[in-house]
Amino acid sequence: MAEKERGLTYAQAGVDIDAGNRMVDLIKPLVRATARPGADAEIGGFGGLFDLKRAGFKDPVLVAANDGVGTKVKIAIETGRHDTIGIDLVAMSVNDLVVQGAEPLFFLDYYACGKLEPEVGAAVVAGISIGCRQAGCALIGGETAEMPGLYSGDDYDLAGFAVGAVERGEVLPRADIAEGDVILGLASSGVHSNGFSLVRKVVAKTGLAWTVPAPFAPSQSLGDAILEPTRIYVKSCLAAIRETKAVKGFAHITGGGFPDNIPRVLPKGMGARIDLAKVAVPPVFKWLAREGGIVQNEMLRTFNCGIGMIVVVAPKDAAAVADAFTRAGEKVSTLGNVIRAADEPRVVYDGTLDLAG
Repeated sequence: MAEKERGLTYAQAGVDIDAGNRMVDLIKPLVRATARPGADAEIGGFGGLFDLKRAGFKDPVLVAANDGVGTKVKIAIETGRHDTIGIDLVAMSVNDLVVQGAEPLFFLDYYACGKLEPEVGAAVVAGISIGCRQAGCALIGGETAEMPGLYSGDDYDLAGFAVGAVERGEVLPRADIAEGDVILGLASSGVHSNGFSLVRKVVAKTGLAWTVPAPFAPSQSLGDAILEPTRIYVKSCLAAIRETKAVKGFAHITGGGFPDNIPRVLPKGMGARIDLAKVAVPPVFKWLAREGGIVQNEMLRTFNCGIGMIVVVAPKDAAAVADAFTRAGEKVSTLGNVIRAADEPRVVYDGTLDLAG
């Protein structure tokens, strides 16, 4: 018996099952707060359930998306601020769903770390819960993986998985996108969750600590300003779709910026002409461009530069759609038009970005 007692345990190998159970207890009320028709948002089973009929769909097509937050998570770790990175995690997937006209229904998360700290994990899930409520979807499950030797120190990583639904005849983009259609832009909340390897390189070049006042937003620390969560466009986009019946397409401006993301929703042979003077560039991007010596085309392909979502509408409907978004709380700009573009580049520019200041 004494020999058996000297045997190794899972805890000695670096995995604390009790810490995992404590984290589950901490996040249960956060998960329940995301309940919606179709899901009671309870966790603890081997799989999450969702009832499409209770959600009100008649002939739905399911749409799925998954994403992470890139190296933005490293800034959350270095600053010790873990309560907003979960909003980013939800945003990156649900914004991709609404681009196809889909209403996000449920979300699952994956949290991996070297040593599980239940309070840190719960703070991350608190952000996920906020993001799910902003998107109107239920958090119905997830996975926490403690993997010593794979992650070091306080490091952790996140992945998110979202599923939505859209009635069969309402999938976006529509097939009638045509030359002359108007391109609207919805303002971003900041850097969102793309380009953070370059952001971190610029910050390292300046030598600034995350705790100092942000040069572009002195009322905040640099860390807090850079960690501004990704804007979730779901409710405003769904409102505009349903109120106007006039939205032809959306493009979520993530990694690849304007040149890589706008063509994804345009028919073959079509492109976009964007007036860069119409883009209201937030101060954070001006600071990054100046401190990093980043040229305009690199900014446009790495960052959203102030526009997080593109909307395509017929000219006759542009004013009504813009008004619907304004009433839903978005800042809307008219950026350009759909053009014929048989060859590359499919996105061309007039004017220049205002990167001064």
